[in-house]
Amino acid sequence: MTAENTNSTLGQESTTWLACLLGEYLGFMVYPSTVLSILIILYYPLLVSFSVVYLGSALYFFCGIIYNLPDDRNSKQWDKSKKKLAVLSDVIGKILHGYEICGVENLPKGPALLVYYHGAIPVDYYFFVLRIYRITGRLCCSVLDHFIFCLPGLKRYLYINQCANSTREECVELLKQGNLLGIAPGGLREQNYGDHTYKLVWGKRKGFAQVAIDAKVPIIPIFTQNLREGYRIYGNIRPMRWLYEQTRILFFPQYGLIPVKLRTHIGQPIPYDPNITAEELAEKTKTAMEALRDKHQKIPGSIMGALWERFEVHQKND
Repeated sequence: MTAENTNSTLGQESTTWLACLLGEYLGFMVYPSTVLSILIILYYPLLVSFSVVYLGSALYFFCGIIYNLPDDRNSKQWDKSKKKLAVLSDVIGKILHGYEICGVENLPKGPALLVYYHGAIPVDYYFFVLRIYRITGRLCCSVLDHFIFCLPGLKRYLYINQCANSTREECVELLKQGNLLGIAPGGLREQNYGDHTYKLVWGKRKGFAQVAIDAKVPIIPIFTQNLREGYRIYGNIRPMRWLYEQTRILFFPQYGLIPVKLRTHIGQPIPYDPNITAEELAEKTKTAMEALRDKHQKIPGSIMGALWERFEVHQKND
Protein backbone atom coordinates (compact mmCIF):
# COMPACT_ATOMS: atom_id res chain seq x y z
CA MET A 1 0.00 0.00 0.00
CA THR A 2 1.39 3.39 -0.99
CA ALA A 3 1.83 6.28 1.44
CA GLU A 4 -0.91 8.15 -0.39
CA ASN A 5 -3.40 5.33 0.12
CA THR A 6 -2.40 5.05 3.79
CA ASN A 7 -3.00 8.75 4.42
CA SER A 8 -6.34 8.54 2.61
CA THR A 9 -7.43 5.61 4.77
CA LEU A 10 -6.38 7.38 7.99
CA GLY A 11 -8.24 10.51 6.89
CA GLN A 12 -11.41 8.52 6.26
CA GLU A 13 -11.13 6.80 9.65
CA SER A 14 -10.64 10.15 11.40
CA THR A 15 -13.65 11.62 9.64
CA THR A 16 -15.77 8.59 10.52
CA TRP A 17 -14.65 8.76 14.17
CA LEU A 18 -15.48 12.47 14.41
CA ALA A 19 -18.87 11.89 12.77
CA CYS A 20 -19.66 9.11 15.26
CA LEU A 21 -18.53 11.26 18.18
CA LEU A 22 -20.62 14.20 16.97
CA GLY A 23 -23.60 11.90 16.45
CA GLU A 24 -23.30 10.50 19.98
CA TYR A 25 -22.99 14.04 21.41
CA LEU A 26 -26.05 15.28 19.54
CA GLY A 27 -27.96 12.18 20.56
CA PHE A 28 -27.04 12.80 24.19
CA MET A 29 -27.95 16.50 24.04
CA VAL A 30 -31.34 15.94 22.43
CA TYR A 31 -32.85 14.82 25.75
CA PRO A 32 -31.86 17.80 27.98
CA SER A 33 -32.53 20.14 25.06
CA THR A 34 -36.02 18.71 24.66
CA VAL A 35 -36.72 18.99 28.39
CA LEU A 36 -35.40 22.56 28.45
CA SER A 37 -37.53 23.48 25.43
CA ILE A 38 -40.65 22.04 27.07
CA LEU A 39 -39.96 23.93 30.29
CA ILE A 40 -39.48 27.19 28.37
CA ILE A 41 -42.75 26.64 26.48
CA LEU A 42 -44.68 25.83 29.65
CA TYR A 43 -43.18 28.55 31.85
CA TYR A 44 -41.94 31.33 29.57
CA PRO A 45 -44.18 34.03 31.14
CA LEU A 46 -42.78 33.14 34.56
CA LEU A 47 -39.23 33.18 33.20
CA VAL A 48 -39.74 36.62 31.66
CA SER A 49 -41.24 38.04 34.87
CA PHE A 50 -38.37 36.68 36.95
CA SER A 51 -35.88 38.11 34.45
CA VAL A 52 -37.33 41.57 35.17
CA VAL A 53 -36.79 41.02 38.89
CA TYR A 54 -33.26 39.76 38.27
CA LEU A 55 -32.63 42.89 36.23
CA GLY A 56 -33.51 44.93 39.32
CA SER A 57 -31.25 42.76 41.45
CA ALA A 58 -28.37 43.32 39.02
CA LEU A 59 -29.02 47.08 39.08
CA TYR A 60 -28.79 47.12 42.88
CA PHE A 61 -25.64 45.01 42.80
CA PHE A 62 -23.74 47.28 40.40
CA CYS A 63 -25.01 50.48 42.03
CA GLY A 64 -23.84 49.14 45.39
CA ILE A 65 -20.35 48.61 44.00
CA ILE A 66 -20.10 51.80 41.93
CA TYR A 67 -21.43 54.15 44.61
CA ASN A 68 -20.07 52.15 47.58
CA LEU A 69 -23.52 52.00 49.17
CA PRO A 70 -23.95 50.88 52.80
CA ASP A 71 -25.62 47.67 53.95
CA ASP A 72 -28.37 49.68 55.64
CA ARG A 73 -31.33 49.53 53.24
CA ASN A 74 -32.97 52.51 54.97
CA SER A 75 -30.03 54.75 54.13
CA LYS A 76 -30.96 57.63 51.83
CA GLN A 77 -27.94 56.73 49.74
CA TRP A 78 -30.05 53.93 48.24
CA ASP A 79 -32.77 56.35 47.08
CA LYS A 80 -31.03 57.12 43.79
CA SER A 81 -30.79 53.42 42.91
CA LYS A 82 -34.41 52.81 43.90
CA LYS A 83 -35.56 55.68 41.70
CA LYS A 84 -33.58 54.29 38.77
CA LEU A 85 -35.29 50.94 39.20
CA ALA A 86 -38.68 52.66 39.51
CA VAL A 87 -38.12 54.48 36.22
CA LEU A 88 -36.99 51.27 34.54
CA SER A 89 -40.05 49.46 35.91
CA ASP A 90 -42.34 52.19 34.59
CA VAL A 91 -40.86 51.88 31.12
CA ILE A 92 -41.27 48.09 31.11
CA GLY A 93 -44.82 48.37 32.48
CA LYS A 94 -45.81 50.90 29.83
CA ILE A 95 -44.34 48.84 27.00
CA LEU A 96 -45.78 45.49 28.09
CA HIS A 97 -49.17 46.55 29.43
CA GLY A 98 -49.67 50.31 29.30
CA TYR A 99 -49.67 50.02 33.10
CA GLU A 100 -51.64 52.57 35.15
CA ILE A 101 -52.71 53.12 38.75
CA CYS A 102 -56.06 54.62 39.73
CA GLY A 103 -57.06 55.80 43.19
CA VAL A 104 -53.69 56.88 44.62
CA GLU A 105 -55.58 59.43 46.72
CA ASN A 106 -57.00 56.51 48.73
CA LEU A 107 -53.58 55.75 50.19
CA PRO A 108 -53.24 57.30 53.66
CA LYS A 109 -50.20 59.27 54.74
CA GLY A 110 -49.77 56.86 57.63
CA PRO A 111 -49.52 53.06 57.78
CA ALA A 112 -51.98 50.74 56.06
CA LEU A 113 -52.34 47.09 55.12
CA LEU A 114 -52.69 46.74 51.34
CA VAL A 115 -54.55 43.57 50.36
CA TYR A 116 -54.23 42.59 46.70
CA TYR A 117 -55.55 39.92 44.36
CA HIS A 118 -52.88 37.36 43.38
CA GLY A 119 -52.86 36.69 39.63
CA ALA A 120 -51.24 33.82 37.74
CA ILE A 121 -48.08 35.96 37.70
CA PRO A 122 -48.21 39.03 39.98
CA VAL A 123 -46.33 41.39 37.64
CA ASP A 124 -48.92 44.04 38.52
CA TYR A 125 -47.77 44.10 42.14
CA TYR A 126 -44.14 44.51 41.02
CA PHE A 127 -45.11 47.51 38.88
CA PHE A 128 -47.42 48.83 41.62
CA VAL A 129 -44.80 48.91 44.39
CA LEU A 130 -42.24 50.75 42.27
CA ARG A 131 -44.78 53.17 40.77
CA ILE A 132 -46.03 54.09 44.27
CA TYR A 133 -42.44 54.67 45.32
CA ARG A 134 -41.89 56.94 42.34
CA ILE A 135 -45.10 58.89 43.04
CA THR A 136 -45.01 59.15 46.84
CA GLY A 137 -41.46 58.30 47.85
CA ARG A 138 -42.82 55.49 50.07
CA LEU A 139 -41.59 51.94 49.54
CA CYS A 140 -44.29 49.40 50.34
CA CYS A 141 -43.06 46.45 52.39
CA SER A 142 -44.19 43.07 51.07
CA VAL A 143 -45.01 39.65 52.50
CA LEU A 144 -43.96 36.99 49.98
CA ASP A 145 -44.07 33.19 49.89
CA HIS A 146 -41.04 31.42 51.36
CA PHE A 147 -40.32 29.79 47.99
CA ILE A 148 -39.19 33.13 46.51
CA PHE A 149 -36.38 33.34 49.04
CA CYS A 150 -35.00 30.00 47.85
CA LEU A 151 -34.20 31.44 44.43
CA PRO A 152 -30.53 32.35 43.96
CA GLY A 153 -29.43 35.90 43.18
CA LEU A 154 -32.42 37.74 44.65
CA LYS A 155 -31.22 38.29 48.21
CA ARG A 156 -30.11 41.89 47.68
CA TYR A 157 -33.22 42.85 45.71
CA LEU A 158 -35.60 41.38 48.29
CA TYR A 159 -33.68 42.99 51.14
CA ILE A 160 -33.50 46.48 49.64
CA ASN A 161 -37.17 46.38 48.60
CA GLN A 162 -38.18 45.22 52.08
CA CYS A 163 -39.69 41.90 51.04
CA ALA A 164 -39.87 39.13 53.63
CA ASN A 165 -41.74 36.00 54.64
CA SER A 166 -42.79 37.86 57.78
CA THR A 167 -44.54 36.40 60.81
CA ARG A 168 -47.73 37.99 62.13
CA GLU A 169 -45.78 39.77 64.87
CA GLU A 170 -43.24 41.13 62.37
CA CYS A 171 -46.06 42.43 60.17
CA VAL A 172 -47.62 44.25 63.12
CA GLU A 173 -44.27 45.81 63.98
CA LEU A 174 -43.72 47.01 60.40
CA LEU A 175 -47.13 48.70 60.42
CA LYS A 176 -46.52 50.30 63.83
CA GLN A 177 -43.36 51.81 62.34
CA GLY A 178 -45.56 53.69 59.86
CA ASN A 179 -45.05 51.54 56.76
CA LEU A 180 -47.36 50.40 54.01
CA LEU A 181 -47.50 46.61 53.92
CA GLY A 182 -48.72 44.53 50.97
CA ILE A 183 -50.11 41.01 51.31
CA ALA A 184 -52.13 38.63 49.12
CA PRO A 185 -54.35 36.45 51.34
CA GLY A 186 -54.90 34.01 48.46
CA GLY A 187 -51.17 33.45 47.91
CA LEU A 188 -50.06 30.65 45.61
CA ARG A 189 -53.40 28.88 45.88
CA GLU A 190 -55.10 31.89 44.32
CA GLN A 191 -52.33 32.00 41.73
CA ASN A 192 -52.69 28.34 40.81
CA TYR A 193 -56.42 27.79 41.25
CA GLY A 194 -57.78 31.12 40.02
CA ASP A 195 -59.11 31.73 36.51
CA HIS A 196 -60.69 34.39 34.31
CA THR A 197 -63.76 34.51 36.58
CA TYR A 198 -61.58 36.20 39.23
CA LYS A 199 -63.04 34.29 42.17
CA LEU A 200 -61.14 34.93 45.39
CA VAL A 201 -59.40 31.85 46.75
CA TRP A 202 -58.88 32.91 50.35
CA GLY A 203 -60.41 29.98 52.18
CA LYS A 204 -60.78 30.84 55.85
CA ARG A 205 -57.66 32.97 56.07
CA LYS A 206 -58.00 35.75 58.61
CA GLY A 207 -54.42 36.31 59.76
CA PHE A 208 -54.10 39.48 57.69
CA ALA A 209 -57.22 40.88 59.37
CA GLN A 210 -55.79 40.15 62.81
CA VAL A 211 -52.60 41.96 61.81
CA ALA A 212 -54.60 45.07 60.87
CA ILE A 213 -56.53 44.91 64.14
CA ASP A 214 -53.40 44.47 66.26
CA ALA A 215 -51.59 47.30 64.45
CA LYS A 216 -54.74 49.49 64.49
CA VAL A 217 -54.44 50.38 60.79
CA PRO A 218 -56.90 50.50 57.88
CA ILE A 219 -57.08 47.83 55.18
CA ILE A 220 -57.02 48.96 51.56
CA PRO A 221 -58.19 46.53 48.83
CA ILE A 222 -56.22 46.54 45.57
CA PHE A 223 -57.31 44.91 42.33
CA THR A 224 -55.66 44.90 38.91
CA GLN A 225 -57.96 44.88 35.91
CA ASN A 226 -57.29 42.29 33.16
CA LEU A 227 -54.54 40.53 35.11
CA ARG A 228 -55.85 37.06 34.24
CA GLU A 229 -56.11 38.00 30.57
CA GLY A 230 -52.42 38.90 30.39
CA TYR A 231 -51.27 35.77 32.22
CA ARG A 232 -53.27 32.58 32.52
CA ILE A 233 -52.58 29.28 34.16
CA TYR A 234 -53.74 25.85 33.10
CA GLY A 235 -53.54 22.35 34.45
CA ASN A 236 -55.79 23.09 37.42
CA ILE A 237 -56.80 19.46 37.71
CA ARG A 238 -56.94 17.09 40.65
CA PRO A 239 -53.44 15.51 40.22
CA MET A 240 -51.84 18.96 39.90
CA ARG A 241 -53.70 20.27 42.93
CA TRP A 242 -52.62 17.21 44.89
CA LEU A 243 -48.99 17.74 43.91
CA TYR A 244 -49.11 21.38 44.96
CA GLU A 245 -50.70 20.59 48.32
CA GLN A 246 -47.95 18.04 48.94
CA THR A 247 -45.00 20.21 47.86
CA ARG A 248 -46.28 23.79 48.25
CA ILE A 249 -43.75 24.90 45.62
CA LEU A 250 -45.36 23.68 42.39
CA PHE A 251 -46.12 26.27 39.72
CA PHE A 252 -48.75 25.12 37.26
CA PRO A 253 -47.92 25.48 33.53
CA GLN A 254 -48.76 28.94 32.21
CA TYR A 255 -49.21 30.95 29.09
CA GLY A 256 -49.39 34.66 28.60
CA LEU A 257 -47.23 37.75 28.35
CA ILE A 258 -50.16 39.01 26.28
CA PRO A 259 -49.88 42.82 26.02
CA VAL A 260 -53.29 43.57 27.52
CA LYS A 261 -54.09 46.75 29.42
CA LEU A 262 -53.30 46.46 33.13
CA ARG A 263 -54.84 49.03 35.43
CA THR A 264 -54.48 48.74 39.21
CA HIS A 265 -57.39 50.14 41.22
CA ILE A 266 -56.86 51.21 44.83
CA GLY A 267 -60.12 50.95 46.75
CA GLN A 268 -61.52 52.94 49.64
CA PRO A 269 -59.87 52.26 53.01
CA ILE A 270 -61.64 50.00 55.48
CA PRO A 271 -60.99 51.93 58.72
CA TYR A 272 -59.76 50.37 61.94
CA ASP A 273 -62.61 49.32 64.20
CA PRO A 274 -61.74 48.12 67.72
CA ASN A 275 -65.09 46.35 68.02
CA ILE A 276 -64.74 44.07 64.99
CA THR A 277 -63.39 40.51 65.04
CA ALA A 278 -60.76 39.14 62.67
CA GLU A 279 -63.38 36.90 61.01
CA GLU A 280 -65.71 39.85 60.42
CA LEU A 281 -62.92 42.07 59.12
CA ALA A 282 -61.68 39.34 56.75
CA GLU A 283 -65.21 38.94 55.36
CA LYS A 284 -65.60 42.71 55.07
CA THR A 285 -62.32 42.92 53.15
CA LYS A 286 -63.38 40.11 50.84
CA THR A 287 -66.66 41.90 50.10
CA ALA A 288 -64.79 45.14 49.37
CA MET A 289 -62.39 43.32 47.03
CA GLU A 290 -65.25 41.67 45.17
CA ALA A 291 -67.02 45.02 44.83
CA LEU A 292 -63.83 46.57 43.41
CA ARG A 293 -63.49 43.65 41.00
CA ASP A 294 -67.13 43.80 39.88
CA LYS A 295 -66.88 47.53 39.27
CA HIS A 296 -63.79 47.45 37.06
CA GLN A 297 -63.50 43.94 35.62
CA LYS A 298 -65.56 42.31 32.92
CA ILE A 299 -66.36 38.76 34.07
CA PRO A 300 -65.50 36.39 32.56
CA GLY A 301 -62.49 38.21 31.25
CA SER A 302 -61.87 38.63 27.53
CA ILE A 303 -58.39 38.71 26.06
CA MET A 304 -59.53 40.61 22.96
CA GLY A 305 -61.42 43.13 25.09
CA ALA A 306 -58.41 43.61 27.35
CA LEU A 307 -56.19 44.15 24.30
CA TRP A 308 -58.60 46.73 22.89
CA GLU A 309 -58.39 48.71 26.14
CA ARG A 310 -54.80 49.59 25.22
CA PHE A 311 -56.31 51.93 22.62
CA GLU A 312 -59.08 53.42 24.76
CA VAL A 313 -58.77 56.80 26.45
CA HIS A 314 -59.09 56.59 30.24
CA GLN A 315 -58.86 59.33 32.84
CA LYS A 316 -55.87 58.49 35.04
CA ASN A 317 -55.77 59.40 38.69
CA ASP A 318 -52.03 59.16 39.19
